[in-house]
Order: sequence, then structure tokens, then C-alpha cells
Amino acid sequence: MARLLRNASSLRHSLFAAEGFRKGILGTSSHFCNFSSKVVSNDDFVAKWRLRPANLANMSNKIIGELHYVSKANMHKDANYAATSHGEAFCRKKSKSSDESDCNEENLSKKELALRQALDQITTSFGKGSIMWLGRSISSKNVPVVSTGSFSLDIVLGIGGLPKGRVIEIYGPEASGKTTLALHVIAEAQKQGGYCVFVDAEHALDPALAEAIGVNTQNLLLSQPDCGEQALSLVDTIIRSGSVDVVVVDSVAALVPKGELDGEMGDAHMAMQARLMSQALRKLSHSLSQSQTILIFINQVRAKLSTFGFGGPSEVTCGGNALKFYASMRLNIKRIGLVKRGEETVGSQVLVKVVKNKHAPPFKTAQFELEFGKGICRESELIELGCKHKFIIKGGGAMYSYNGQSFRGKDAVKQFLSKNDSEREELMKKLREKLLGETDKEKESETEAVDEDLEEGIIPPDTTDEEVTAVEA
Repeated sequence: MARLLRNASSLRHSLFAAEGFRKGILGTSSHFCNFSSKVVSNDDFVAKWRLRPANLANMSNKIIGELHYVSKANMHKDANYAATSHGEAFCRKKSKSSDESDCNEENLSKKELALRQALDQITTSFGKGSIMWLGRSISSKNVPVVSTGSFSLDIVLGIGGLPKGRVIEIYGPEASGKTTLALHVIAEAQKQGGYCVFVDAEHALDPALAEAIGVNTQNLLLSQPDCGEQALSLVDTIIRSGSVDVVVVDSVAALVPKGELDGEMGDAHMAMQARLMSQALRKLSHSLSQSQTILIFINQVRAKLSTFGFGGPSEVTCGGNALKFYASMRLNIKRIGLVKRGEETVGSQVLVKVVKNKHAPPFKTAQFELEFGKGICRESELIELGCKHKFIIKGGGAMYSYNGQSFRGKDAVKQFLSKNDSEREELMKKLREKLLGETDKEKESETEAVDEDLEEGIIPPDTTDEEVTAVEA
């Protein structure tokens, strides 16, 4: 009997110890308190359960199960509290960021806020990059160029060559070197690893001349279209591919509309070619800038009967006026002399005038020699510029001296420069620094010019390029 009382007392103490542990760690529970309040005194406990060992064992199992239930409920309660706290913190953070954005929007003026909304709407409708800030864009400010093959012409153009993604027009009289200059541009583009297309609308390209100039004819695409619509459609397709660097159309005058081909000889077709060129250039201008392709149009000139008396334009180009507006550069090339070796004529002296230039000041000129069957003679060009700027000293009796070396005759200097690449590059570097330095000085002198000097030689603003040439002549 005494042993049973001791067991019951020890069980009660363990129950109260568990109750204290639960209160300190897991918190209170009304369910457990109600249950434990039933087990308070030894007399009630012993009287109710009759001091039977089986009842004591069942009671202990029930109490242990109740402890597990209470601890599990409190664990769920703590987890719910932690989740609620995390959610409240996230909501506070989100509301804080929204408050900051509202504060930033309040700091903006109504005009800036309206501009931002308009930019977001344009970007959503037409895609990223459809509108951007010019000075904040990632694209480089320097326009990528391809050399023309002529040193002096690259300097005169102001940016070192022909700009990519633009329309270029080369026009002039017959046998002035238009196709030769275009083939030099193709050769320079192929040296940079680019692909080129030559649209031979005149059906008169000489492959031997192209190879002598330096064109890799194995990698040159050639097209000889039947009509103007076919030629311009081909150009549009090849430019949209974005895989070609230079496209040459030779020439605009040979782009005969299909309606004219189907008609009879002598039929009048008013402005049919001009409408064709205008439509083609409208379609090509966007794809050119996207693909960074140089589109060169070779054009012919026609004599114009002056109906306005003296001083009217003497020459006009074919294809209407659309090409004049869309072209970023217009080069007027003329033959001004012949190059003779003894009694034999071996080449021609050529003058190129930059009639229009959107990247540098226009109306500058460059001279160089064209050797028949070879193209631009770069060495002769360097010799002329070197003598002009005192880098090469020309003495009496056709004697030349350069870097302490004497040469007899111009051909000897040409051979020396052609065989010594380092000497040629050094001379080109000196000339480039000299010419670019003079260009900067000319800009400074133009800004400091007096108004009286500017009044000399004024030409009416409505005068065309051809009229300027006629007035100067």
C-alpha cells in the first residue's frame, strides 16, 4: 500500500514538472490546464483510480499523448506567427518601395512624367530601341567608313572614306573614272573581310580591270538585270539580308523601266525612271541604316539646254532629283589632263569635287592619277602631296630627294615607295598629320573671319550644284 502511494506521488511530481516545462518553453494551453487540474490531490487521485496499477499505466500514457498534442499545436502556432511576421515585413518593404516611386514621380514635373509615359507606350508598341536618347545611346559616335583607295580623297571627305549605311552618288562625264573609283571601294571593303555586289546594268564590266585594281572576283557577286525594277528589287533583297558591305549600281541611266522596254521606239515615257528611283530610295533608306551597307549609284550627266540665259546649269544627272536628296555624299569626277610617258599616254589626271557631304564641309577637291589598266596610282599621289608640303624635295633636272636619298625621275620614287612599305607608311603618316592639322586651322580661321570677307562670292541660295560649277567656271 505504501509502495502504491509512493508511485502515485512520483507520478504527480512528474506531471507537475512537465507542466512547468510546458509553461516555460511551449506556453500555456487551456486544454492541458483543464486536464492537469483534475490531478491535484493525492486523495482524489487514489480514490478515483482505486490505486490500481493498470489505471496508473493508462493514466501515464494518456498524459504523455496529451503532452505531444500540446507541443505539436504550439509548434504550428509558432510557424503561423513566423509566416505572418514575414508577410508583414514583405508588405512593409513593398509599401516602402511604392512610396519611394511615388515620391520620385512627385519630384518629376508634369512634362517629364508625360514624356516618360509616352516613351514607355512607344517602347511597348514598337519594341526596344524604337526611340532613344541620342547622347545616351551605346552606339559609337564615329561613323564606320570604307576607304576609297585614294589617300587625298579620304582626307578631303573628312571622315577617312565613305560612310557605311548611306547612299553615295558618283557622277561625271564619260571615261572619267567613275567605275574605277567604285571598284577601288569594293577592293578596300574586301580587304576588311566584307562581301560586295556589283549590279552591272550597263553590261560592260571588265573582269581583268577589276582584278588589276585588286578586286577578288571569286568573292564578288555580279548581277546583270533585265530591267530597272529587277535591279532595284535585287538590291533591296540583298541589303535586307544584312550580309553585304558594298553594293554598286552601274549605272542609274541604264536602269530602264519595264514599261519602256515593252513599248515601241519613240514612245514618250514622262518621268517613269524618276518615279522608279524615288520609290526605291524610300524603301532602301531604312534597311541601309540597319544593315550598315554602302549603296553606291554611278550616274551619268546630260547636257542641259539653258532656257534662262547665261549662267544656267550646263549639266544634269539622270534619274530625277530623289537621288540628290537621299545621297549623303555626291562626288563629281572629271578628267582634267592626260599622263604621258614620252609619246605614249599611260593615264589620266582626275579631279574629284565633293559636291555634297553630310559628315564634313563640302566643296573640297582632290586630284590623283588613274593609270590605264591599273587604277589609282597611290604612289604618284603621295609624291605630289609630299612635294607640295615639302616632305619630298624636287630639284632641277627631274631630281627628287627623300630622307637623304636622291632619285632621278618620278618613276624611281614610285618604285622606291612601292617596294618599301615602311617608308610609304611613314610618308602617309606625316601627310595625314599635316593635312588634318591644316583642316583644324582652317576651321579656326573661318570662325574668326570678318563679315566683309564673307560677302565676297555670294551665290543665291536656290542655286543647284550644277549651277555652282557653272558659275565657278
